[in-house]
Amino acid sequence: MPNTQPSANVASTIKKVVPNVSDPQQLPVSDEDRDNFASAGWLTEDFSGQLAVDVYQTEKEIVVKSTIAGVRPEDLDISINNDMVTIRGKREKDFTAENAEYLFKECFWGGFSRSIILPTEIKVDKAQASLKNGVLTITLPKVPRANKVKVIKVNEES
Repeated sequence: MPNTQPSANVASTIKKVVPNVSDPQQLPVSDEDRDNFASAGWLTEDFSGQLAVDVYQTEKEIVVKSTIAGVRPEDLDISINNDMVTIRGKREKDFTAENAEYLFKECFWGGFSRSIILPTEIKVDKAQASLKNGVLTITLPKVPRANKVKVIKVNEES
């Protein structure tokens, strides 16, 4: 069972977070802060960042776009399950800032995911994804809707 009593380190981290809650860009994301929350059992190891997306639809398709600079195609997993598309990935931190004090630390490094509920049925076998200049584009062709109206004649029974 996780320790639910905040340690001095967690309390210190909370004091840094509380004044900045209204500005998510200023939330502390240092490894030390994350470790403090994890040691108190307040974070799980699979802590994930959420991916920002734009989703729009045309008559024939749904398009999902997301800026994911620094992510290689092999570090992405896109799955479609019924009416939901899920994007998972990992942005690897390939540097260390030794003997340095961060002035800002706004970039997210690590795992991220996002699930989007789709408003209509899509042709799963025709879905495509591409990555160009750090922008992920997922194109999901819609299943055509049958808008046929059938008029039924009412027969009078005797």
